[in-house]
Amino acid sequence: MRGRSIPLSPVRKLVVDLTLLHVPSVPVQRIMNIAPLVAARAAAKGRPAWSAIFAKAYALVADEVTILRRAYVKLPTPRLYEYPQSTLSMVVEREYQGEMVVLTTLIRDPARMSLADISAAIRHAKTVPVEEVRSFKRMLDLARWPWPLRRLIWWLGLNIGRQRGNYFGSYGISVYSGLGSESLHPISPLTGVLNYGVIGADGSVAVRIMYDHRVLDGATVARVLARIEEKLGNELLEELIGMPQRPA
Repeated sequence: MRGRSIPLSPVRKLVVDLTLLHVPSVPVQRIMNIAPLVAARAAAKGRPAWSAIFAKAYALVADEVTILRRAYVKLPTPRLYEYPQSTLSMVVEREYQGEMVVLTTLIRDPARMSLADISAAIRHAKTVPVEEVRSFKRMLDLARWPWPLRRLIWWLGLNIGRQRGNYFGSYGISVYSGLGSESLHPISPLTGVLNYGVIGADGSVAVRIMYDHRVLDGATVARVLARIEEKLGNELLEELIGMPQRPA
């Protein structure tokens, strides 16, 4: 059949690049029960985003488990590079030039931020003009480079330890359970990517981490997921209960 040729948009070029550069990742899943957290969030004024809650839980665990703050880099020689704090790479869907695209915004040291502030940062990335978000603009500028230079910039950025953290962050969250679906294995160049499914009426939810097997192993990730569940049921629950409450 005769069809039509459609050029790749700038952001679609970046997605193609990512499929060539993503790490050898493996998923580990844990079914959690967060019913008390669901109730506390529903009662909190402003209701912090679920992505903010899970992002902070991961960052708090990464404070304790330093391997979560490491990345595999190749320059000057293959090695692991450890960051002093976590930086979240949050995947956000936006409309750009008539196309629905995914971009990433960086939130530095979410473990030290309040849930309200993390939610505000995510909301900012979702609502302001695309060109006003620094990380979005950087990605769109990169997408306009010829592909050989674009791949070189990607490779250098991912393999120079210090710059990798500045431009890509140390862990990611990619989720669209708000649409009633979930991704089982999102691709990413990061050491760890967390996502979660639809939260059930009983408070149960499938939470998974896709991890770079060059940096850590499955048993460690299983223990990390158990610790994240503890953080959700303790520190995060306490923070939600301590927030201003919605009128009854």
